[in-house]
Amino acid sequence: MSHSELETLIHLMAKLPGLGPRSARRVVLHLLKQKDALMRPLAQSLLQTADNVVNCEICGNLDVASPCHICTENKRDTKTLCVVENVADLWAMERGSIYRGLYHVLGGVLSAMDGVSPKDLNIDKLANRVANDDISEVIIATNATVDGQTTAHYITERLAEYGVEITRLAHGIPIGGELDYLDEGTLSAALKSRK
Repeated sequence: MSHSELETLIHLMAKLPGLGPRSARRVVLHLLKQKDALMRPLAQSLLQTADNVVNCEICGNLDVASPCHICTENKRDTKTLCVVENVADLWAMERGSIYRGLYHVLGGVLSAMDGVSPKDLNIDKLANRVANDDISEVIIATNATVDGQTTAHYITERLAEYGVEITRLAHGIPIGGELDYLDEGTLSAALKSRK
């Protein structure tokens, strides 16, 4: 491995979330110390994943097959559709094994500043699913950011013509949270969402 190969690897590693140039250098040195036990298996796994993982044609999840394992699972509630911003959010919902319905990945959120408009997201596909797949409830699970709220509002208006029930995840005080440590926006959302 030449010096330029090392620099290229460090540069590529530094592009990963949470890694800067110094952290990337440490990761590369760690991998090089364990070439056979870690580096080669990691390289092989990266290649296999790049070759075999695809986006689900129905929901947008990542899997080795399309439709994905969630869309084809028989025990799912096919009348409930949870709309998430990205695959990481879908995986977070699945981690708890609490929700047993279907998903729809938007691929981001509306953002005037970043130039993201409805045509850049999977909103048309969402409308088609609601119109054609006998969906009774759409749960909008976008993040509680300005762009997430804007996207939720747009989706609510877009799906209004279908007569489907549209709900949002509750926002407010987290379990174990103390009022003194919460910002005004969180307290306001908690107060408005009270039961």
